[in-house]
Order: sequence, then structure tokens, then C-alpha cells
Amino acid sequence: MDEKIRKIARERYNGSCKVCRVCNGIACAGEVPGIGGKGTGEAFIRNVQALNEIKLNMRVIHNAKNPDTSVELFGKKMKLPLFAAPITSTKLNMGGLVSEEEYITSVIEGCLNSGIFPMVGDTALDECLLTNLQILKKHEGKGIVFIKPRKNPIIIEKMKKSQDAGVYAIGVDIDGAGLLTMALHGKDVEPKTIKELKELKEFSKVPFILKGIMTPEDAEFAVEAGLDAIVVSNHGGRVLDQTPGSCEVLPKISKKVKGKIKILVDGGIRSGVDILKCLALGADGVLIGRPFVTAAFGNGIKGVEEYVELLYNELKSAMILTGCNSIEDINEKVIYK
Repeated sequence: MDEKIRKIARERYNGSCKVCRVCNGIACAGEVPGIGGKGTGEAFIRNVQALNEIKLNMRVIHNAKNPDTSVELFGKKMKLPLFAAPITSTKLNMGGLVSEEEYITSVIEGCLNSGIFPMVGDTALDECLLTNLQILKKHEGKGIVFIKPRKNPIIIEKMKKSQDAGVYAIGVDIDGAGLLTMALHGKDVEPKTIKELKELKEFSKVPFILKGIMTPEDAEFAVEAGLDAIVVSNHGGRVLDQTPGSCEVLPKISKKVKGKIKILVDGGIRSGVDILKCLALGADGVLIGRPFVTAAFGNGIKGVEEYVELLYNELKSAMILTGCNSIEDINEKVIYK
């Protein structure tokens, strides 16, 4: 992202994000509500650091001259295995200058124009989810919705509205059980039992995803509950201080449940090279959050399109230089040990 876009975005964040050259959580540590990481900010910071510590094996004698970055996830063909993560509420966390409708329209249309899909979310302000669903419905429901881990009857009511909007997958970001913004607005959120997850899965008419998995044991519980996918995630470092980076726990989780459930991951992913690393560590796809907000704030729909194109080109280049002809070819052989 060039400096002009970052400058505009910085102004439109209205002080809620410094739009650093590298979005690494250092300058915004402790800024929750806001865009930062909770407490010391170390969980957000570690997401980025841990990915940076992983190095790649460069290979240049092979036939991977024009790699195919496309993939199919949840029955949808995608240009690359990338989703815009469900970051919601410009009013609570992003300075309040940009409306929820303007922001989420940029993300949704930018993603769809680029051959990937958006994820939208729930938050302490109920109207945010309704706005997100209204915009998605205008685009034939081509996206995924995540609902905070409220009491199951409330989640099911929100699932009904989501399915009415035509979304093609539904999730619960279970790590939202620790969100400060929910507590500040008196909204009950809670962990879930396997029985409660089975109830939600049974109600869902579309693939059901659980976001916020950080241990192999929780991943196995998600499999036991019959869920379709998990997102390995510490909620961008916004719910529990001092967790490891998501990419640090990903290999052990993948070893336990790969092939039994789809594995997505988020946390500190900033480039096409980072996407390659996560796929090599066992993910089927990735989510990127904060940089999509900056792209949307800095240049609207076009900003999102340009960011996706940058990631696509970086991923393709990294695949050429690690000898991978397809997404299926990316595995631990590309990781330097």
C-alpha cells in the first residue's frame, strides 16, 4: 500500500489507528476499544513477529513457471485462498468518521471484484450486523458472516437473518467471549460446550465455521461437534494478552485435524509471502483483517482491489521461487528448518 493511501486512511481513522508502514501492533498496544491489541499488546505483536521468524527455502530448478493460485473453499472458486476478515463497527473501533455502510460496501465489492470473498461480522452494536447483511444481500449473499458467542437462542436468531440474506457460510467467533467492547455494552458472550456447538451446527443450512481455535484439543472438539471449518486465531490479539502467535500453534493443530475439517488462519498476515507460509504450515486458507480496513479507508473499492492484486502477485511470485505449481503443492518443504 502506497503512502498516499495510508495518509488518507490515517486521516479517516480519526486517531484510532496510526497506519504504520508495517501493521505490527507496537504503536497501538493496549488500544482496545480501538484497533490495537489487548493489555501489553503482545498477542497482536507476536502474530506478526512469529510469521517474520519463519524463513523459506528458495528453489529455482523446477517447472513452476506459471503457478495456479486458485482454490475452491466451501463450494466457491477463489482467485487465491484469501478472505477479508470480519472486522466490524467503524463507530466503536475505527474513529467514527467513516460510516459502516461505506466501509463494508468497499470491502464487499472490492473483494468480489477481485475474485475472493468477504467475511462480515457481529459486534456490540446490533445495527452493524444488520447493515452488513443488507449490503451482502444486495450482492446475492456472496460472503460469510460471523456472529459473536452470545446465548444460543440469540445466535440462532442472527443465523436466521444471515441465512435470509443468502450468505454461503456462517460462523461464530468463539474467542469473542473475551471481547472488552461486548462487556462495555452489557452484551453477554460466553464459551460454548460441544453440545451447544452441535445445536448451532444442526440449525445451520450452510457450512458452519468456528473462529478462535488456538489448541489441538479445541480443534478436535470442533471436529467432534461436526463443524465444517475452524479459524486458528487469537482474535488479532484483542481478547487475551500473552498468547502465542496463531502461526506458532497452526502446525500442531493441522497435524491433529487436517483432512477432518477445513483449517483457516488469521493473525499478522500482511503479504503474499505470509499467505504462502501459512499454507505451508497446514492452513487451507487465510484471513487478513486490519489492512483491508486501511485499503478501504484509503481508496474505497479500488483500494481493496489494489490490495488483493498486490497479495495475488506476491503469492504467485513466492510460489515460483519455492517451486509450487498449485496451492496443493505448498507444504512444509518450502519452510527452512
